[in-house]
Amino acid sequence: MQENNYHEMIKIKNIEKLRRMQKELPSFCTIFFRGISDQVSTRTMVAYAYDLQIFFHYIIHHILEDESMQISQLTLEHLKKITKFELEDYMEYLSYYEGEDGTIHTNDERGKGRKLSSLKTLYNYFYEAELLPNNPASIVHVPKYHEKEIIRLEPNEVAKLLDIVENGSVQTSKKQKEFHKITRDRDLCLLTLLLGTGIRVSECVGLNIADVNFDNNAIRIIRKGGNEAVVYFGDEVEDALRLYLKNRREIIPLGGHEDALFLSMQNRRISVRAVENLVKKYASQVTTLKKITPHKLRSTYGTELYRESGDIYLVASVLGHKDVNTTRKHYANMDEDRKRRAANIVKLRESRK
Repeated sequence: MQENNYHEMIKIKNIEKLRRMQKELPSFCTIFFRGISDQVSTRTMVAYAYDLQIFFHYIIHHILEDESMQISQLTLEHLKKITKFELEDYMEYLSYYEGEDGTIHTNDERGKGRKLSSLKTLYNYFYEAELLPNNPASIVHVPKYHEKEIIRLEPNEVAKLLDIVENGSVQTSKKQKEFHKITRDRDLCLLTLLLGTGIRVSECVGLNIADVNFDNNAIRIIRKGGNEAVVYFGDEVEDALRLYLKNRREIIPLGGHEDALFLSMQNRRISVRAVENLVKKYASQVTTLKKITPHKLRSTYGTELYRESGDIYLVASVLGHKDVNTTRKHYANMDEDRKRRAANIVKLRESRK
């Protein structure tokens, strides 16, 4: 299959990875993944597989205490005997544990919550199929999340970041400056697009040249979950795209990568990891106090859009959130800024100055 359809390629890779993992998982997992395949993405199923692997390892070594047993030997009969209290012990275990390779792992509330969600989905599937008599996972409480402050760039930091991308850093070596000349237009376009539209990094790397429409100043993207969407961009993004595309059309990509909008130095479709690295490289020259990732650039865009519009539904729509409560949870704290500004809007008396 050609690489041109990036999202189909990722889906196939996830399916292949899941099939490899299923060989080491209990046989009932094959039934489980087949049963939920129409409800969740392949990426989510791979995440479930990793989470369940940890749980099954825990059952063998801490509940059954059978060091000779393989994960693939577990059956639904073993799941039937697991109690609510043993699941709560497992949640505590996830705080700090040693993996099979000796690596130490830790989980905060969100990590525990995700792993508990995997268990709830597994137990619920077999409970509804009447293959398990009870569902102890359904009565285990999800860990309470402590809301984290949204990390984002301030407007002056955004301007500084783009200036560094466009002009290069004065601290770079001669070799780095030569490299920067080659990647400048691509990097400027990529970061301007992320900051000017709020699209996800996976949506960005999946873009093809044909997805850019200058007639409407819009790009066609594939959202998380596989849904197609149209996102509009402004003048600054348009300028950056036109400049980059002028050079992009002169590059001869590797076979199968001809349609990709953003190319790596090897002339293949740029990867998510490569974008993460270049964001880190440029952002570290702007601020050392904030860990800036592509997702933080998305938060930066969402913050500015909400700041300017005050419309949480617009922000949710543009960012592609299925539930506006997800958006509200992330940006509601900005209402405090709006309340402070409102304090001086209403004047009770003329100024005496």
